Amino acid sequence: MNNKLRQALYFFGGAAITAISITTLAFREGSKNDGAVDVKEDGKIQYRWHQPEIPKNLTFAGERVPLERWDVRERLEREMIINYYMHGTTLYILKLQTRYFPMIERKLKENGVPDDFKYLCVAESALQHQTSAVGAASFWQFMKDTGPRYGLEINDDVDERYNVKKATDAACMYFKEAYGKFLSWTAAAASYNCGQAGYSKQADYQGKSNYYDLAFPEETNRYIYRILALKVLLSEPRKYGYILQNSEEYKPIKTRILTVDTTIRNLAAFAQDNGSTYKMLKLLNPWMRSHSLPAKKGKVYEIELPYDNQ
Repeated sequence: MNNKLRQALYFFGGAAITAISITTLAFREGSKNDGAVDVKEDGKIQYRWHQPEIPKNLTFAGERVPLERWDVRERLEREMIINYYMHGTTLYILKLQTRYFPMIERKLKENGVPDDFKYLCVAESALQHQTSAVGAASFWQFMKDTGPRYGLEINDDVDERYNVKKATDAACMYFKEAYGKFLSWTAAAASYNCGQAGYSKQADYQGKSNYYDLAFPEETNRYIYRILALKVLLSEPRKYGYILQNSEEYKPIKTRILTVDTTIRNLAAFAQDNGSTYKMLKLLNPWMRSHSLPAKKGKVYEIELPYDNQ
């Protein structure tokens, strides 16, 4: 190590060393001049950015991705580059996946849907209760008019799109329905973005049914490749330089469940009466959208509160 590089690393401290380590881990071997950093004459560090390694073989839900095709490979490379270099977002997803993937994986298995669909959930929402510009909501980004078709209650007081367990079951209903129509899990996943009618329209017009043979509007063109990129990065994070210790990962929250079939007029009072707070009630039950919970005849709600009465 020359004196300039040693001085620069000493000046920048752990941050520089971490950045070099992350970058170096993720990339294939290059020439001697293709290192992670270059130190200029004035002592400033210039980082070098490389393309992350692309898998030689890849599948989605057991269906082979034809990476030997230039168009397929280039589309995957695009999404790998974009998602790899979203360092903060990817690290945060890695922290969240240890909290939510166990439940999502269990639901997918119970419903007979391939495990890879958990990465579709990440592509939709980054495992957060987000609302899109067009009104799609929460982890699985159901639209308000679509959710009820798959058993989700949506009104001013209750929005079960924000109940991750119920929304996952609803998403599974969609995937199985789409698979029954297209006989391909890849097509079923793509149709989650463009709609089953949209997929059928393109397939009929173009005379092809395989996703990789079809031209879609750009969002759907990129959709499966983004899911694939997320699968690669999240399933082998250390290979790509994303390092989290077990103590840094978010764990599933231990809760107790209260079964309710009568109206709750004041949710803040209800939370306090049950040894918790309104804040915790809302954090653990984001599907509650108002200050009360009107009971419908025959409807039973499961309300989660912290196990340790916090």
